[in-house]
Amino acid sequence: MKAIYAGSFDPVTNGHIDIIKRARNIFGEVTVAVLNNVKKHGLFTVEERMELLEEVTKDLDGVTIDSFTGLLADYAKENNCKVIIRGIRTASDYESEYILAMANMHYYEGLETVFLLSSNKNTFVSSTLAKEVAMFDGDLSLFVPDIVGDAMKEKLIGR
Repeated sequence: MKAIYAGSFDPVTNGHIDIIKRARNIFGEVTVAVLNNVKKHGLFTVEERMELLEEVTKDLDGVTIDSFTGLLADYAKENNCKVIIRGIRTASDYESEYILAMANMHYYEGLETVFLLSSNKNTFVSSTLAKEVAMFDGDLSLFVPDIVGDAMKEKLIGR
């Protein structure tokens, strides 16, 4: 069974990778779908995010990288997928994700959202915090794979 794990992945973090691996172990196939949010200007372009995801998941069978614009429910329907994966770090994540999951169920009948709790070691990991650490040339190994950290520092501080 195939599942979709969607997000901005700007940048992809160790927490994202953990969810990808665990979802793949449960569902066998996972499409990591990068949201092209036309209202937001990210650190990385959609293409750059996809390239980084391809690199950090290259050894994971059953993982494909794609992108989409618009509603996740429409993307799931177009790809004949009935399962969405969402990672949860905090109670506030659950509250906002619950609302989206309920809306998605109404947009696409039979679409289910499966919540995977963050591993303890990744509870504090976020793209926002990683960007802040990168701006000050800090150690990013807790947050992102080395290739991602190098790309972040190049973008943010020209290093």
